[in-house]
Amino acid sequence: MTIDNSRTIISLRIKLFIASVAVLTWLALAYLGKVIKFPLLGMSDISWTILFTAIWIVAAFLPMFLNYQFISFSDDKDKIIFRYFSAGIVGGKKNSVEIDKRSFAGYEVEERFFGRISSIILLQRFKEGIAKYPPIYISALSVKEKEKVFRMLNLYSPRA
Repeated sequence: MTIDNSRTIISLRIKLFIASVAVLTWLALAYLGKVIKFPLLGMSDISWTILFTAIWIVAAFLPMFLNYQFISFSDDKDKIIFRYFSAGIVGGKKNSVEIDKRSFAGYEVEERFFGRISSIILLQRFKEGIAKYPPIYISALSVKEKEKVFRMLNLYSPRA
């Protein structure tokens, strides 16, 4: 089974693009063209500019703060494969974790910020002991996608 959250990430990128266009349009109309007359709805041009800029900052940096990552999960064939990279305004390098199903030793889930930031840490069994992989942030996955990933990982986790 393969799961990815590309639609969520594309939606985030579209929202950021719309927010960027809105701020640039506002700046062009209000300051360069002087088309808009102030006060507008009782607020000055500075107040509107601060408001639009704050909305853009939230749209741009919230995914980075919540550690949103593009995630592709696959358990086809003999391996469990996670591919992921940061989805914020500043993209990160692409990462991949591939674990043979026979050496998969389970996983740990960490949640912070009232459950808004969640990550999964994969464990692999070696002769020397258990290795922990760096956290993969699953904050951008929907509840159903998270449940599917956990269900599939539970199938391969060793029974205690």
